[in-house]
Amino acid sequence: MKRPTIIDVARHAGVSKSTVSLVLQNSPLVKDTTKHLVEESMGALNYVYNRSAANLRTSGTGLVGLVINDLRNPFFTEFAASAQMAFARRGFATVIANTDEDPGLQAQVIDSMIEHGVSAILISPAYGESSAFEQIERAGVPALQVLRQVDFRTDHFPFASPDYATGGALAAKHLIDLSARNIAFVGGLEDRPITLERMSGYEAVLTKSGRECRHFPGRPSRAFGREMALAMAGDHPDIDAAVCFSDLVALGMLSGFAEAGIALGTDFRLVGFDDIEEVSLVYPAISSVRCDTAKFGEQAAETMLAWIVENVRPPQESRTSVELVVRESSVGIQLTQR
Repeated sequence: MKRPTIIDVARHAGVSKSTVSLVLQNSPLVKDTTKHLVEESMGALNYVYNRSAANLRTSGTGLVGLVINDLRNPFFTEFAASAQMAFARRGFATVIANTDEDPGLQAQVIDSMIEHGVSAILISPAYGESSAFEQIERAGVPALQVLRQVDFRTDHFPFASPDYATGGALAAKHLIDLSARNIAFVGGLEDRPITLERMSGYEAVLTKSGRECRHFPGRPSRAFGREMALAMAGDHPDIDAAVCFSDLVALGMLSGFAEAGIALGTDFRLVGFDDIEEVSLVYPAISSVRCDTAKFGEQAAETMLAWIVENVRPPQESRTSVELVVRESSVGIQLTQR
């Protein structure tokens, strides 16, 4: 007769495998009611914990995988640091992997994390064909998609992000209120879900005001932003404002317009997206949609901990609020100094 496993106990108790592991380790993170439920299932199934065998392998107890698509981007770095610290405060170690927007590398690091027995995976996924989520599903490891969504089976892989659509709408309305006539959306690769979501609020506001929507797609980088600023200065003088896909694009446009002799906040009005620290330190400072990435990282970690420790499954989709931080790049230097 086959000996019962941790997975059998988890199914019988209606909790996750990670929760059973924590009970076996006498973790204080598990509520007494949950602990008693697991112990009753162990008794009903005649499960015997082989502690010596468990000690021979790398236990997944207290270990969380954090998979990030681009740690070079300060937006994702801030999220990862905040999530890692939140896990640490609850006694969980974190293994962090940068996939560099490479779905093949993403599959490799996830496979390695699963082999090392992570209790859960928090993932900001790379776009493109990948077996990553199939690997996670086969392993039975809880996984939460954050900041961007690749797998739309949110019943299996819940998704959480800031409310990007509202952010795009706030930025566009702000520029219209400043009497901008032709407002472009700059950056973001075409047809990517995150690009479409950030653009959707911008498009809704411009359409309602009777203005034309103009998208200049491209990689969300400083280099692209600088290139677009120079192109607009020479080829699109009618465009007098822009909502950027990201702050990196906005920082590049700041440089390009400075090179072209165009003053931000007067000749051209600019709003970034993400509100990374750098946009408040440059001159002129850049208006930006604040996603409060640090707070979001902490909340994502707490959501994951509730799932693996207390079996409180996250909602299939959730959005956190955003706000517009107004600075010189959109309203001008003199107005902000009054």
